[in-house]
Amino acid sequence: MEMAKQVTTENGESRISINTVLTDDVLRLVLGRLEKEEERDTFGLVCKRWLQIQSSERRCLRARAGPAMLRRMADRFTGLIELNLSQSASRSFFPGVTDSDLCVIASGFPFLRILNLYNCKGISDTGMIAIGNGLIYLQSLDVSECRKLTDKGLVAVARGCCNLRTLHFAGCRSITDDLFLGLSNNCVNLEQLCLAGCMKITDFGIMHLVDGCRRIMHLDINKCGKIGDAAISKVAEVCSSSLKVLKLLDCCNVSDKAIFSLANSCFNLETLVIGGLRYISDESIKSLALSCCQSLRILQMDWCSNITDLTLSTILSNCTYLMALDIGSCDKITDSAFEVLANIGFESEMKVLKVTSLPRITVSAIANILEFCKSLDYLDLRSCPHVTKLGCEHAGLKFPDSCKVKFIGSLAETEAVLDLFF
Repeated sequence: MEMAKQVTTENGESRISINTVLTDDVLRLVLGRLEKEEERDTFGLVCKRWLQIQSSERRCLRARAGPAMLRRMADRFTGLIELNLSQSASRSFFPGVTDSDLCVIASGFPFLRILNLYNCKGISDTGMIAIGNGLIYLQSLDVSECRKLTDKGLVAVARGCCNLRTLHFAGCRSITDDLFLGLSNNCVNLEQLCLAGCMKITDFGIMHLVDGCRRIMHLDINKCGKIGDAAISKVAEVCSSSLKVLKLLDCCNVSDKAIFSLANSCFNLETLVIGGLRYISDESIKSLALSCCQSLRILQMDWCSNITDLTLSTILSNCTYLMALDIGSCDKITDSAFEVLANIGFESEMKVLKVTSLPRITVSAIANILEFCKSLDYLDLRSCPHVTKLGCEHAGLKFPDSCKVKFIGSLAETEAVLDLFF
């Protein structure tokens, strides 16, 4: 073993330098034991050698734009696999991320696997083509709200990034069915797709998609008004064993036929959002609740105006592991739906319950809910004319200490806890 270098202090004492004793592998092991980001940053302040090791071991980075800055980052963070350049709507800056930045990323971070460009409105197809040509290992891309993008740019990504598993392009309103042929032919391992608000996409595109992408686990087509029963039935058939999350908010062309298809095929469904589907009936939702009673965790069915007590009773009686339920504005629901709770042989794991705008329920229903759902974190009772805070107090109702209860306020107000579920 090489003799460790000795250092003489101002007092004439002889000491061994730690850098001659600790190898790079040992330093990486030490760095790996530091869990907090600030501790890892402090590690890099010791000396240039430790900074170099910390930089090479960095895997995730959130940064702002600028080609010169990105080039320096590429030289320093050679092992980076995740880069986040997303912009929030409230804190966006001009000009933000541009195609020039994407060209630097494509050439400077060749091993990147996760790229987040949410709300980077300055990028165009030119930048996406560079990404497709340069990031062959990319597995996750978020370009939601990047409204300059068209099929041309994302098809280039599909062709070049064949390992893609997650693709989010919600709010990209110029995207059409043409994209899905490229995804189907090239990205056979695609598992998560979010295209909420892409109004030009039709059944034809989704049906083409699952011809090749047969492992879809998470599909968000909220507010895609041209998608209907044909597409959902095809997804249910092809992705029956993999599909766990399906979001169909305000997809007005989806009816009982699609819900029955899900009930007949998709027994592993964990999250279902069908808010605003005014024409689906009790029979289809009952069928789905019974088929997915062991898997269903999150169900949002607000504004499903044909749903009655029969369906809600079936859901509460059979969906043992349900954690979040939204039945707002299902105005046929009455206290009777909640009476079944008294005879159920298990305690609910429900964390979030929204029963807003239900004109026929009273404090009696809330009493049954509290007896059954003892783990509630959030209970929304707004716009229920027969349920008030004073009325609940007079009835002696006790809400869980950790539960946030809302009696008043605009229904447009949102809560952070809801983002974890719906």
